[in-house]
Amino acid sequence: MILQRALATVLAVGLLSAGALAAPGHKPGEGHDHPAETAYGKPGDPKKPARIVQIVMRESDGKMLFIPDTLKIRKGEQVRFQLRNNGEVDHEFVVATLEDNLKHMKEMEKNPDMEHDDPNARRVKPKKTAEIVWQFTKAGTFDFSCLIPGHRQSGMFGTIVVE
Repeated sequence: MILQRALATVLAVGLLSAGALAAPGHKPGEGHDHPAETAYGKPGDPKKPARIVQIVMRESDGKMLFIPDTLKIRKGEQVRFQLRNNGEVDHEFVVATLEDNLKHMKEMEKNPDMEHDDPNARRVKPKKTAEIVWQFTKAGTFDFSCLIPGHRQSGMFGTIVVE
């Protein structure tokens, strides 16, 4: 009986605390925890060689841009994204499937102060830099976007083709 009561208490505490562990703006179970491997790859190993890809973020003539906005990557290749925000406002770089990024963009509209520091995402302040190391383990077409409300709609997205 004591063992059953202790087990029930442990389960209740675990269930109640699950909501506290969700990332801000997310429901329990929808936090920024990423599985070891996703449809678009996995976090890279910063100690291993990687192809360097420089990405510039900026605003120009009412548009928000990534330069370049199209990348070709070999399946299995590890990439070190060197991100530079040459703009006047914060920007993000989020690698995912297009579907995942569009879904997350809707969450960001509800929670505009949500910031990313996940293996596949970085927020970069104006005139600052950041880095992401990512390994593309599967072939396909993937997306990178700035999910700050209004930025993707202003043109801040790109395509990664993994062959």
